[in-house]
Amino acid sequence: MSITDWPIGERPREKLMQRGAAALSDAELLAIFLRTGVAGKSAVDLARELLTRFGNLTRMFAASEAVFCETHGMGQAKFVQLQAILEMSRRALQEEMRNGDVLNSPLAVRNYLQLLLRGREQEVFMVIFLDAQHRVVVAEEMFHGTLTQTSV
Repeated sequence: MSITDWPIGERPREKLMQRGAAALSDAELLAIFLRTGVAGKSAVDLARELLTRFGNLTRMFAASEAVFCETHGMGQAKFVQLQAILEMSRRALQEEMRNGDVLNSPLAVRNYLQLLLRGREQEVFMVIFLDAQHRVVVAEEMFHGTLTQTSV
């Protein structure tokens, strides 16, 4: 069944407009990104297939282009768009963290570094420069290493 045959309140775009993005499932959010399905599958069906294949959004975002494109209907253009969205999200969160008093605990530092370094396939030595109010002035990658180590 096509999404246009669904009740208006259950269609992902309309649901987002009426109830906000938080009301949507991961599959519905991904379906909005995909925009269209493939023959015999709606965008929501295709999104569910991707989530089932990868297990969750995080693993899907971390998938290589070759692995991502193995799913019928997913090509290089969708992979590039997905990576662009992921990077824009990282940058927006990074800006938000720079403007607030956020790095005042070990947990806050861990969360910030996870945001910056998640998905890296090599060890990185990073230095975070803070001002007197614990705001990030700059986070600089000083050294890159291998999969399991880096030299400082």
